[in-house]
Amino acid sequence: MITAVERAIITRLQAGLGRMVRQVDSYSGELDDDLARVIRAFPAVWVTFGGINDTRQASTSRSQQKVGAQFVVMVGERNLVQQAGRQGGSLPGQVGSNQLVKAVRRLLSGQDMALAISPLQAGKVRTLYNTRLNDDAFSVFACEFATSWVEDILPCGHWPEVTTPDSPDAIFGQFGGQLQNPAPAWLRTGLTYHLAPDDGQPDAQDLIDRSEA
Repeated sequence: MITAVERAIITRLQAGLGRMVRQVDSYSGELDDDLARVIRAFPAVWVTFGGINDTRQASTSRSQQKVGAQFVVMVGERNLVQQAGRQGGSLPGQVGSNQLVKAVRRLLSGQDMALAISPLQAGKVRTLYNTRLNDDAFSVFACEFATSWVEDILPCGHWPEVTTPDSPDAIFGQFGGQLQNPAPAWLRTGLTYHLAPDDGQPDAQDLIDRSEA
């Protein structure tokens, strides 16, 4: 689900931001690289998984858990004039980082991108950079979004089952992890009734048979 959410956010921002930015991509440590080179590609947007901050039991059977997660969208812009880099310039196409922050929050808040998650909830916006490098003023802001989803839990002592390639647990088979055969299908259940005083023999019986369903 983590990868699915990240990809869905990127796809929505690529479509929604249009020519406001040069790129929308998954974050791969660009801001830890050569900043002089990186900021030449601004305005840019990167998306990254911010971590799981909460996990709670989601069903009385203890077979599911609700996971609370955070994603971060970083927006970067540069301009010869620091104020224009934040607020946008007077010329067409000079979008500012403040405007990008607003656009990102507008496009993502309340959206689930057709995934089995709670709608994205906008959170904090943090300043990562707001400075100058040589002749360029640039700024980068991190926009946080929270969401949640439900995950299935393995029963205590069990292993992932032998799966098909499109199963959520397929990765265990691909990399040689321990697996177990699927549990047998439930076909029938027998019920016996004993009346008091109980002589040890059933007074009535019911059979629920699903083998021919």
